[in-house]
Amino acid sequence: MDREFIKEIEMKMEGALANLEKRFTTVRAGRANPSSLDGVMVDYYGSMTPLKGLATISVPEATQLLIKPFDRSCLGSIEKAILASNLGYNPSNDGETIRIVIPALTEERRRELVKQVKAIAEEAKVSIRNIRHEANLKIEKMELPEDEEKGMMKDVQDLVNQCNKDIDNLCKEKEQELMTV
Repeated sequence: MDREFIKEIEMKMEGALANLEKRFTTVRAGRANPSSLDGVMVDYYGSMTPLKGLATISVPEATQLLIKPFDRSCLGSIEKAILASNLGYNPSNDGETIRIVIPALTEERRRELVKQVKAIAEEAKVSIRNIRHEANLKIEKMELPEDEEKGMMKDVQDLVNQCNKDIDNLCKEKEQELMTV
């Protein structure tokens, strides 16, 4: 029972780490990354549709994104959505595709992005702490002998410590990536 319970908690924490890694990919580091457009929603015939559902997004060069819509009539809507997304991109429309040249990051912008990364990492740590809190409440409700209860809580805390270490490492890697010119 307790091994299964600890495994379940471990899976939840791994999910939180996977979410953190996914969110880190949306923070751009001066290179073209199609996932930076994942949050862009386009008004397509009255309904908000994700950009990747309306077009293919490719990287022809290291600092350029190429968006080729399946339906050329939505080019203007895609362009407006990218401008409205506040990503700092300036799309250029050639009538068939949209090209986005990724501007080089300034030192100030890099520092802002590092702050954003740290905030995302802190949210992940809060998520891990919430998982620990829920787990500890469940352990208390199991009415186990005191030594087993303390042992399980220690196992959960060990998982939390490992996850926090992983979060810190991921955060440092992303900071280094952002600050490298």
